Amino acid sequence: MPGRPTWLGAAPSPQRFLKSSGDPVVWPRLVAVCTRVLWNSNDLAVLTGRSMDWPESTEPLIVAFPAGRRRDGGALAGVDVVPRSPLRWTSRYATLVTSVYGLGGIDGFNEKGLAGHGLYLQSTDFGVRNPAEPGVHAGMWLQYLLDQAATVSEALALMDGLDVVMVGAHGHDATIHLALEDASGDSAIIEFDHGTPVVHHGRQYTLMTNDPTYDEQLALLAEQDFSQPSRDMPLPGNVNAVDRFQRAAYYSALLPEPRDERQAVAGVLAIMRNVSVPFGAPYGEFGVYNTEYRTVCDLTNRVYFFELTTSPNTIWVRFDDLTLPDGGDPLIVDPYDETMVGNVTGRMTPGHIGF
Repeated sequence: MPGRPTWLGAAPSPQRFLKSSGDPVVWPRLVAVCTRVLWNSNDLAVLTGRSMDWPESTEPLIVAFPAGRRRDGGALAGVDVVPRSPLRWTSRYATLVTSVYGLGGIDGFNEKGLAGHGLYLQSTDFGVRNPAEPGVHAGMWLQYLLDQAATVSEALALMDGLDVVMVGAHGHDATIHLALEDASGDSAIIEFDHGTPVVHHGRQYTLMTNDPTYDEQLALLAEQDFSQPSRDMPLPGNVNAVDRFQRAAYYSALLPEPRDERQAVAGVLAIMRNVSVPFGAPYGEFGVYNTEYRTVCDLTNRVYFFELTTSPNTIWVRFDDLTLPDGGDPLIVDPYDETMVGNVTGRMTPGHIGF
């Protein structure tokens, strides 16, 4: 694809993800060591920023899916990864997402203003597979909720009786947790502990990074006193998840009331740049996970902003200007195309993607 830097690394083919024994496991190191920030306290718009930190290119594509698309939550890259009682559905709503390795959506929103973001959480434990319940593999978990729910509350209701199934390869699993928010400003964090979903539901849950668990992150944040902000206040400055969580909390609380959408988006992007990982910065046991891209979901105006760290251009897609007939082909744009700048809604073209 044009403009993809070779030094970020090439995305492996789906065949590389399969064990020689034919075991249905995929997605090497499918974890997203990232940050999510929700701004639902201004009077203009509900916006969410997200960063994607990864040691190589995740081969992101921005994909608009029409409603009426048939999905199989048990198949990944043509392989049945949930062989018993896989969840199958036809999407109720059109969605606009960023894909990861062309295998699933990891970030985005739907036509009703429900947004979601998959981030890494090492302690994730989806539990033992229960074939009595319909199963969706972790790579399609977020897409299922965006396809079928209009609000955070509806998405949480869909979790009842749903079995999320781990996928992975070569010892690396898709240990993700989800952040959800909707156009009303409602929010939820969903984590799995020994097969049981742990849900934090409410407008106050605006931040998410990675390990430790959300309860522990909130406890660590409570130990900080940011009540007297000043230029001399010492802030946690490393790239680890705890430091990023606390910096995001500090700067989010200081955002001024925006005059217009441009200023609101700029405010969220400013925080996402602050919590991004510079090239070469170490994650410790994870190695080096640079920030590959940043996104902002404007759920009030239904606009999706995307900023690649190797490009000087911010691009965006206006959902309401897309033509998405039910059951039609998805529309796709490649953010690594260096000719992309500004509003790229008109440059989205029909294409094929495997989910």
